Amino acid sequence: MERSIIYVINPISGTRKKKDLQEYIEKATAAKKIPYQVFPSVASGDYSFLHPIIKENKITDVVIAGGDGTVSQVVGGLLDFNLNFGVIPCGSGNGLALTAGISKKPETALDIVFNGKPSIVDGLMINDSFSCMLCGLGFDAKVAHEFAKQPKRGLGTYASVIRKNFFSAPSYRFELHSNGIRFTTDAFFISIANSNQFGNNFTIAPKALLSDGLLDIVIVKKMAKPLLLITIMRQVLAGKIKQVENSLQQPVIYFQTKELEIKNIDMAPMHIDGDPAETPEQLKIKVLKKCFRLISPV
Repeated sequence: MERSIIYVINPISGTRKKKDLQEYIEKATAAKKIPYQVFPSVASGDYSFLHPIIKENKITDVVIAGGDGTVSQVVGGLLDFNLNFGVIPCGSGNGLALTAGISKKPETALDIVFNGKPSIVDGLMINDSFSCMLCGLGFDAKVAHEFAKQPKRGLGTYASVIRKNFFSAPSYRFELHSNGIRFTTDAFFISIANSNQFGNNFTIAPKALLSDGLLDIVIVKKMAKPLLLITIMRQVLAGKIKQVENSLQQPVIYFQTKELEIKNIDMAPMHIDGDPAETPEQLKIKVLKKCFRLISPV
């Protein structure tokens, strides 16, 4: 089948000038003699305007130049179409791309779009919202909300927001129900992951795979801040936490499941793939097995 590509470019993600990136994409795609169209991402996350374009132009691929949040919005809005999805990572974390082995260099990522192979991967639903890789409640979500307000993007700004909020950050109370077990805990944050990446090569869930049909749940419980910092750096972000399905007494609880219910008792803030999201009191989270095709390195 002859390829036809739609590019969706987020004009504000990351730090690279998107005008230069778009010019490079257009030149490289034209050299391949592949029909293409370019659209900016939309703040509302509503990509229904692309539906008639996909049908009328027989689009085969949609390639997103942006961060994980943009990827989730685009893919989630186009799941009903028979498409391959490519990623040119331009965000602050780029967890999905890093997990899939997609380079952060735009030139290499675009080469993967042209020469890679589609792999069928999972997603997840958080109530009615789609996520390609990660949902978080608590501290990391608070950071995501504040980061979204900053005029400057990039890892340096993200790290600055973390430092500003860490020692004043509260714990939150949650009630969880999964795998036939119901329990209540006070936690600094909860991560629900389909990918092993927190972003920027920090590992959040070492056993997570993009297509294993499972969600990886990481709960960092309430503890003294110095111990919390050591635990996060030496265990969580270093990828050394272990599954402890039969114990709720560990400082970090890690288990796998196909679905999960959370009662957000203290109304902890939430993010979906790094983008701020509305805080719900009740969450029903489930894996969507093999729901989209991601163009990955051969």
